[in-house]
Order: sequence, then structure tokens, then C-alpha cells
Amino acid sequence: METTLLREIRRIQQLSVNELVEEWSRLYNGEACRSRNRPYLVKRLCWRLQERRLGGLSDRARARLEELGQTGFQRARTPDVAVPAPVVKPMRDLRLPSPGTVLTRQYHGREIRVVTLDAGFEFEGAVFASLSALAREITGSSHINGKLFFALVARKR
Repeated sequence: METTLLREIRRIQQLSVNELVEEWSRLYNGEACRSRNRPYLVKRLCWRLQERRLGGLSDRARARLEELGQTGFQRARTPDVAVPAPVVKPMRDLRLPSPGTVLTRQYHGREIRVVTLDAGFEFEGAVFASLSALAREITGSSHINGKLFFALVARKR
């Protein structure tokens, strides 16, 4: 008996979506299939075959489902009115100094003084988005780490 059930399950796994829809109608007594999702159909049809051959849920399981069904569970619904998304401030990089901090560094005989702002870094009246952009401006190098340039992190070797 199990070998025929396994054969049926293997047969269902080989069917196309259109054939699965036809099989659904046959196994569910003419009920129309509302899905075209192949993995879903295969699972449900295999369950239905097992249910018919080996029996469905136990009386205890059915009673428990009835009990749970009486709790009034309903699917969550999206609100009819669009709710505006809350404005989220981007988190500040904790490795950077707090706003108002002045960073100083000697570079090629001149003193570099940078003021940390809420949204960037001020150097000689210009505001830069990152320390790396500022370090590129100062050194003229295209590849430089701003945190290393201002000695905020140690170089790993």
C-alpha cells in the first residue's frame, strides 16, 4: 500500500503546473484551484493523497484546531489609510569624535585644524562629508583613510 502511495507522490512531483491544477480538481472533488505556485501545489496534493490513503488528522488534533479557532484569530490587515513612515536619523559612526571636537595634525610643516560637525567636517571654511574626503583634499592622494590620517584608529599590521 505504501509503495503505491510513494509512486503517486513521485508522479505528482513530475507534473507540470497545468497538470497539477487538473489533479487538484480531481483530488478536491471539483474545487477550483486558486494557485499556480508549483511547490505549494505539490505539497498540498501530496498531503491530500496521504490524507485519503492513511487518514487525515486525528480526532485530538481536530479538537485542538477547533479550540484554537474559537479564540477569534484573524489575519492582520493593512490599514486603509497610508501611514507615513517615521523619520529615522542615520546613526552616527561611533568611531568619529562628537560634534564640536577640533582635530589637529601636522602635515608637511603646516598645522591642519578640522572641526567636527553634526553632518561632516569643516576645514578652512569648506565642509566635507567624510574624513577620507578631507584627507584626499589635503594630501592630493586618491586613496587614503581619513581615520588613519587623523590618528583616530591604529594601523593594523
